[in-house]
Amino acid sequence: MKIVHAKATSSVILSTGLCAALAFVLNLAWEIAHVRLYTIWAEADYPAVAWAVLHCTLGDVAIALAMFSIAGLLLHRMDWPASQPWGGCLIVAFGATAFTIWSEWFNVFRIGNWSYASNMPTVFGIGISPLLQWLVLPPVIVVAYRALWPLVSVDRMTDSQTDKRQST
Repeated sequence: MKIVHAKATSSVILSTGLCAALAFVLNLAWEIAHVRLYTIWAEADYPAVAWAVLHCTLGDVAIALAMFSIAGLLLHRMDWPASQPWGGCLIVAFGATAFTIWSEWFNVFRIGNWSYASNMPTVFGIGISPLLQWLVLPPVIVVAYRALWPLVSVDRMTDSQTDKRQST
């Protein structure tokens, strides 16, 4: 029983790590691409812009992990990117977009943590780029996860270790 539990725990840790790594890389690219749509690009020096991009990327990773976990709880499958990808994607995209609408409104209009440059397209005052971020990236993360998971899964490592033991 302990072996099964350890394997399941390892699987969850690897799955979370893979989701976090993919979310980090993809959100970092998105943040770098759309930072020019915020006033910080014109108003701050490069170290401040770099810090803002990193800070926002880490926040995006936290949002992604929270939403991926919520999808797992709602679907009763923590391996949902492999077993139920599109249902999980809908949950993540809906939840993350809803949170983003609130966060953008709160941070832009209520407390002024950031503001949009004049070239940021908006819908009802909310920037389109952060909304698209959470409609585009979750499916990309899931597709990448599905491609990479067989290479890093616990089952693969266990099978590899078994193969080594049998060949000796």
